[in-house]
Amino acid sequence: MSETTSSAEKDPEDWTTGDEPVTGPQQSYLETLAREAGREVPEGLTKAKASELIDELQQQTGRGA
Repeated sequence: MSETTSSAEKDPEDWTTGDEPVTGPQQSYLETLAREAGREVPEGLTKAKASELIDELQQQTGRGA
């Protein structure tokens, strides 16, 4: 276990389904976060890339845990 992630968390790049297309809920949440952050959501995101962008936008908007 690394210092930055718990055993329950996996890096999105290591997900077995990470290369699948972004899910509907991810896309919807990304659009909300991007609007609040004044950013655009890139086209063609994978689940893994969407998760990483969600984390980034949560930090930017203050919505992160």
